[in-house]
Amino acid sequence: MGRGRVQLKRIENKINRQVTFSKRRCGLLKKAHEISVLCDAEVALIVFSNKGKLYEYSSDPCMERILERYERYSYAERQHVPNDQPQNENWIIEHAKLKARLEVIQKNQRNFMGEELDGLSMKELQNLEHQLDSALKQIRSRKNQVVYESISELQKKDKALQEKNNLLTKKIKEKEKALAQLELHNDDMDLDSTALVPQPLETLNIGCSPQDRGDNEGSQTQSNALLPPWMLRPIND
Repeated sequence: MGRGRVQLKRIENKINRQVTFSKRRCGLLKKAHEISVLCDAEVALIVFSNKGKLYEYSSDPCMERILERYERYSYAERQHVPNDQPQNENWIIEHAKLKARLEVIQKNQRNFMGEELDGLSMKELQNLEHQLDSALKQIRSRKNQVVYESISELQKKDKALQEKNNLLTKKIKEKEKALAQLELHNDDMDLDSTALVPQPLETLNIGCSPQDRGDNEGSQTQSNALLPPWMLRPIND
């Protein structure tokens, strides 16, 4: 006995509605894959659940290319349509397309972060892995380049500091040498000035001892005692 026709209306039971959605979604994704393989067609399928969760299928590794192609065809068709359509409707359609594209980009970003991977097929997971590997290679290459540039810049700074240090050391040595020469010159000047100072008269009695000087004074007093008193008087008297 065949299965009866299902009446197309909203399923009121929440659990039955969720089960039906899961089955029909899997069947729809399977049919999209089959038509893309059997007919060599480019297929892009986007499904949002009642909770806002996104499910998608793309025969191309990058769904954005199919969406861009769809936008080009839609734009070309709109150019042939008479301008009787209000401008507001065009904006509404454009807004819906941009919103859908934004949601796809956000989903891809969450997938790159390792989130919401349950609904992805093996092929989609492989494509995601390939994209992540390519991104990691580019990141590592850029990181190595930045590290090399940083090391080169640090080496240049180190060389400049060494040259500056050598220059300062050379100047210090020259100043120390100049100070040493100046001190030596000052010592020579002090010695010359000491040699030019006049000696006292007492020091000029070279070879005359204090005893000899005393004898001379005694002999002079004795000679004065032998002179007459009138010769010893002062001239003023």
